[in-house]
Amino acid sequence: MSSSDDTLPHPQAECSSPPPNQSQSQIQLPLLIHQLSFNQDNTCFSAVTDRGFFVFNTEPYRPLICRDFESGLSLLSMLFRFEVFVLVGSSYSPSPSAAATNTKALLWDDHASRCIGELSFRSPIRSIRLRRDTIVVILLHKIYLYNFSDLKLLHQLETTSNPKGLCEVSQISGPMLLVCPGLQKGSVRVENYGSKKCKFINAHSSNITCLALTHDGRVLATASSKGTLIRCFNTLDGTLIQEVRRGADRAEIYCLAFSPTAQWLAVSSDKGTIHVFSLKADSVVLGDDRSTSALESPLSNQSALSSLSILKGVLPKYFSSEWSVAQFRLPEGSRCIVAFGQQKNTIMIIGMDGSFRRCQFDPVNGGQMTQMEEHNFLKQEEHFPSWNEDS
Repeated sequence: MSSSDDTLPHPQAECSSPPPNQSQSQIQLPLLIHQLSFNQDNTCFSAVTDRGFFVFNTEPYRPLICRDFESGLSLLSMLFRFEVFVLVGSSYSPSPSAAATNTKALLWDDHASRCIGELSFRSPIRSIRLRRDTIVVILLHKIYLYNFSDLKLLHQLETTSNPKGLCEVSQISGPMLLVCPGLQKGSVRVENYGSKKCKFINAHSSNITCLALTHDGRVLATASSKGTLIRCFNTLDGTLIQEVRRGADRAEIYCLAFSPTAQWLAVSSDKGTIHVFSLKADSVVLGDDRSTSALESPLSNQSALSSLSILKGVLPKYFSSEWSVAQFRLPEGSRCIVAFGQQKNTIMIIGMDGSFRRCQFDPVNGGQMTQMEEHNFLKQEEHFPSWNEDS
């Protein structure tokens, strides 16, 4: 290996140094949130702060874990509901000796309160994705895949500059499908480890800024730096399934999320509006035998078109775009991520301001969603009356 992004020679099965020192003292407000993420089935979400991390159950909403690490964290990845996390130390510490701690990924066994493995790199880790059998580490120009059980390097990929650490992997058992930015602007690399084939999809003319993948890996959603159009592709053959429009103005897309059957797609952006789109991608996920629930809504893909779609080919493409079925409005600039809930026609919204919301949308009439509940997960004196004690 010769690139500056290369791993150090020997990833270790046991940590050569302890993880950030745990403190029993209570975290003092205000907290700075570095990362928010849902687990693979949306039953939990985590919040990484400058002093540690929280994990919450989503349905019902309740606190699960709170951990205080004095030197802080920048990234965390959890695997479903297992008590093994991959932690990346923070580079924001004022201590010069901690300036490069975000080059190490630590496997943390929370049940045993100890580090059980370590992966070291020569450049900062941008993100991490987990499967039951694989750890995927994303750097600026490279992606590394490791066997979860023994940290053996399985594969490495080169990407275009990837500061956001964009990468998604399939979650069903069997060979993995991985998507990440390609080597050209606007392209997505689809790595199918089952067929051992690599495909490149020219998704956009500008840089890719957000990706989402269905659990089985068959459908990919992409957004670009323009943030106006979201495109869905069949990963098996690279064909475009559908194109939906978030809006006319440029926007930064924060999150794309599929519902379990790919009947719906949720989108959040810096415009402050959460959109839910009706998709026809579920026919790819489920085959020709589409679910009854997918057919019972009169809001078909055609009826979700602009009323001016009859003039398609005469008026600009904008007028014939497919628009969202349902929306929920937050203050403009609110940074948040979204996921679909276990309850039918619900989405969950977690924000960098510490907010958790659950909303319900009407699949028949569409329009504004109804907020069902709201919490502030940074109120740890309310959520964690006994420090470091799991609920």
